[in-house]
Amino acid sequence: MKAVEVTGEIDAQGNLTLDQQIPDITNQRVRVIILASETENDFDPDDPPVDAIKANLQKALHQVRTGQTLPLSQMWEGIE
Repeated sequence: MKAVEVTGEIDAQGNLTLDQQIPDITNQRVRVIILASETENDFDPDDPPVDAIKANLQKALHQVRTGQTLPLSQMWEGIE
């Protein structure tokens, strides 16, 4: 099973409209899980996309594995 995250809206008739197309998934039944905000603060369209977060985590893991790190004491230098 493949998982894809997209955003969308549910109209007054209960129809779901996605904000973007889902590539490589056509002509098949799918399962849908709806995460609806209970307050306006739950959803922030300015949050970074999941793909960007994954890329940053992969980069950070690579840096750790290859020794590209700073001692914690150096990270705080110059911060008051």
